[in-house]
Amino acid sequence: MAKKEYTYEEICRDIIAKKFAPVYILMGEEPFFMDQITDLLIEHVLDESERDFNQIIMYGADTDSISIINAARRFPMMSKYQLIVVREAQLIRDIEVLSNYVKNPLMSTVLVINYKYKNLDKRKSLSVNTEKVGVLFESKKIPDYKMPAFITSFLQQRSISIDNKAAQMLTDFLGNDLNRLSKELDKLALILPEKGIKRITPELIEKNIGISKEYNNFELIKALAIKDVLKANRIAQYFEKNPKSNPIQMTLPVLFNYFSNLLICYYTKDRSEAGLMAALGLRSAFQVKDYVQGMRNYSAMKVFNLIGDIRTTDARSKGVENSSVSDSELLKELLYKILH
Repeated sequence: MAKKEYTYEEICRDIIAKKFAPVYILMGEEPFFMDQITDLLIEHVLDESERDFNQIIMYGADTDSISIINAARRFPMMSKYQLIVVREAQLIRDIEVLSNYVKNPLMSTVLVINYKYKNLDKRKSLSVNTEKVGVLFESKKIPDYKMPAFITSFLQQRSISIDNKAAQMLTDFLGNDLNRLSKELDKLALILPEKGIKRITPELIEKNIGISKEYNNFELIKALAIKDVLKANRIAQYFEKNPKSNPIQMTLPVLFNYFSNLLICYYTKDRSEAGLMAALGLRSAFQVKDYVQGMRNYSAMKVFNLIGDIRTTDARSKGVENSSVSDSELLKELLYKILH
């Protein structure tokens, strides 16, 4: 029988429905999902009146597997469950010893292990036994190109919609830093009306987060895709006047991602919009239009060379073989190479 791989959404739904597993091991590079699941368990497993006697928070640097097992084998006091949360479990040296408990866990204990920034060996007994009786969840970083779709889905769960352009603006500005993204979305959610349609627009982002809806990396890519020299240079001038909000270190990854994906398009057999969407992992036709335009205006060899130019510019922006050229001049040089 194939092992069950739980999604973040499935785990959250079960917790809200009070369907608790006896063991949760949350591991991986992305701490956001682990923190969200842990907070949800803290909120739903115990009532506030039960927490004094039945909730234990432990830290990997200050504990060991035997101490965790001894705590987990206790019975709850005047409650159906006890909750044990182990934070920073990646610091526990003998963590595999926990497999002795996980083989036969106490069903009245909900044990939550936060193993951040790395993964347990899935071949070893702790992972194998956890998959049999509980939840083994790997929290993965979301690639930048999937962020607009994630933002849209994340907001839909809160009954909030967002424009495609607004989602891309947030992605360009925040990257895949989910903790920072969540805080910014919380700010925007507070501004939205309590009744009626709740929708995040580029204008709302510009006013409250400080990202220009006309001069940003999203609009720069659109200008480059259609080779609009005037608009691209206007955006570069805006970036030069507002360097704190538009550092070159934010722009170069966006350019690299676009031209790398454009190169993939040339090696894709099915170059219809649907075929390109599938090849690039895009969810909407809106996202693929810039690649269709780019293929009309750039040859495959030009794109290949530009990827090298972007890498060189990145190195120079970090001081490699460059002692005097400013970031704004580096960007202007790069845009000239792209557009001519």
